[in-house]
Amino acid sequence: QVQLVESGGGSVQAGGSLRLSCAASGYTISSICVAWFRQAPGKEREGVAAIYIGGGTTYYADSVKGRFTISQDNAKNTVYLQMNSLKPEDTAMYYCAAKTRVGSWSRIIDYAYWGQGTQVTVSS
Repeated sequence: QVQLVESGGGSVQAGGSLRLSCAASGYTISSICVAWFRQAPGKEREGVAAIYIGGGTTYYADSVKGRFTISQDNAKNTVYLQMNSLKPEDTAMYYCAAKTRVGSWSRIIDYAYWGQGTQVTVSS
């Protein structure tokens, strides 16, 4: 059974930093795309960043470019999201997801595997 487990969420003041972790089990993540999505109350889930594990190519939403960095540790089967210069509008539940289907990195329906989410709250 494939499982993705997020950790690292919490509360921080604007301008602060957090690092989210997504630990994968049940399969090797080296041949898939792993992404972070987020969903704020009353809003649709949106893509934040993604990484293609095989080649290391990364993608970011415009709203987080220059502030967030997605990275991988294949030895630990873990993907990280380093979030710097956090803003109140970054407040959301953050989800890790994985897919093997070809397509746009931010297309939610392509992601077959999801974690349970971790809350990030940024206060002004």
